[in-house]
Amino acid sequence: MSIGALLLGDPSPSLRWRAARELEGADDQDAEVAAWRVEIDRSPEIDALVAELAEARPYEAGYLLCRLAYLGYGGPAMAAAVETIFRHQRPDGSWSVPGPIEGARFVTMHTVVPLRGIAAAGFATDPRAERAYKWLLGVRLDDGSWPAGPKADLGQAGRPAPPEKEYRRLPRGLGCRSATTGAVACLAMHPERRRSEAARTGVDHLLARETRDASAIGWEVSRLVGLERAMGQITFYATFDLAFLLDLASRCGVSPQDRRIRELVNYLETLRGPYGLWQHSSHPQLAGWLSLELETSLRRLEDGDWVGNEEPAGFTPYQRGRRRY
Repeated sequence: MSIGALLLGDPSPSLRWRAARELEGADDQDAEVAAWRVEIDRSPEIDALVAELAEARPYEAGYLLCRLAYLGYGGPAMAAAVETIFRHQRPDGSWSVPGPIEGARFVTMHTVVPLRGIAAAGFATDPRAERAYKWLLGVRLDDGSWPAGPKADLGQAGRPAPPEKEYRRLPRGLGCRSATTGAVACLAMHPERRRSEAARTGVDHLLARETRDASAIGWEVSRLVGLERAMGQITFYATFDLAFLLDLASRCGVSPQDRRIRELVNYLETLRGPYGLWQHSSHPQLAGWLSLELETSLRRLEDGDWVGNEEPAGFTPYQRGRRRY
C-alpha cells in the first residue's frame, strides 16, 4: 500500500485532501476530494484560525496565512488578510513590528514572515509583494546570505556589521541562518523566483550545515499544524529542521545528484518506519503530516537540475558555557 493510500484514512480532512491530490493524483472533481474540501472549510480548527487571523497584526497574520494554506483552506478570509497586511507595508516594500526591536530594516524577519504568508495565500506576484521581494534581495550580503538585520542598519557608520550570533551563524556564510532560511522560504513560494540565483545561493548556504539532528525533524510541520507555537523574531527559523530544508531545496530546484541532498535523503530513509511512514520525535500524531511533507519533497526533487557548492564546510556546534556545579 502506498503512503498516500495510508494517509487517506487519517482523521484530518486537511491531510486526506492533500494526500489525495499530492500523492495519489486525484483532482478536485473527485467526489471524496470535493467532500473533504467542504469539511476543511467547516472545521472548528479552520474557524478558530480564521477568527484569530481577523484580529492579528501583520507579523502574526503572515504565519497564520501559512498555517491556513498548509491545512488546505482557501476561503475569502485569506484575501482579506492579505489586503490588511499590505495596508501596513512601508514605501520601500518592507514591514516593521512595534515593540522593543523597532524598525522595518532592523530585523529581516519582520518582512520575511508577512511575505511568506502572502505568497502562501497565492499573492506572490502581486505588485506589492514584488516590491517586498525586491527589498529582500536588496538587503542580501555580498555572499548571497541574509543578515538578521541589513548591514546598513547594524553598527555605526563606517564600521563593519558585528558577526551573527554563533548559534545561528552559517557554516560558510556571513549571514544569519534563521534569516536566510526565512528569506529562502519566501522565494520558494514564488512561481518564478523559486529557481532564481538568489534562492539557490540561499539554499546552498543552508545545505552547508550537514548536521543530523533527528529530534528537530518536522519542527516546521509541528508549528504549521499548531502543535508547537511559532515564536521569536530574529530566532523565528533558528531550529535546523532537515524536513524543512529538504522542502526548500526541492522547491528551489536542487538536483537529487547534489552530494549533500543525496546524503540527506539517504539519512532520512534510514528513519522511515516499516509501513513507509516517518515518526515525529515529540508528537506521534504528526506521523502522517511529516510523511506527507517528506514524501512530497522527495517526489519534487526529481525535477531538480542544479548542483551547488558540494565541498564540505567545517562546522563547530554551539559552545555552551561550562557547568558551575
